[in-house]
Amino acid sequence: MTIQSAQRPTDGIVLVITFQYYRDLPRAMRFYEDILGFALAIDQGWSKIYRIDGQAHVGLVDETRGMQNWSENKTCQVCLRVPDVDAWHAWAASKDVGGLTKPRESEELGIRAFVMNDPEGYQIEVQTAKPGH
Repeated sequence: MTIQSAQRPTDGIVLVITFQYYRDLPRAMRFYEDILGFALAIDQGWSKIYRIDGQAHVGLVDETRGMQNWSENKTCQVCLRVPDVDAWHAWAASKDVGGLTKPRESEELGIRAFVMNDPEGYQIEVQTAKPGH
């Protein structure tokens, strides 16, 4: 088979993992386990992969070992679409999560959402779709 005739495999995607890099991996683990309630799906030692839901996962990586470097400027956001954004907001507020905003409506996007930060500054958006969206 030549490169020109190669086709994308059609046997599916097993997992989707977004990796983020941390200076204090145990602290990040506590946040994703205790605040967000994610279950550790794969423990690779210096890389911890948590199941969000379905095939969506987030990977927490010790920045001294991973393929990327820790950066103060975070350029990605994890977004969780949930049935009840206000219940999630109340939960996050009760846990005194950093960077917590009030829920807001976006008519343009058809959502109600808020954001919060994990312990090292990655932003997490939590949103609920408005009826009809």
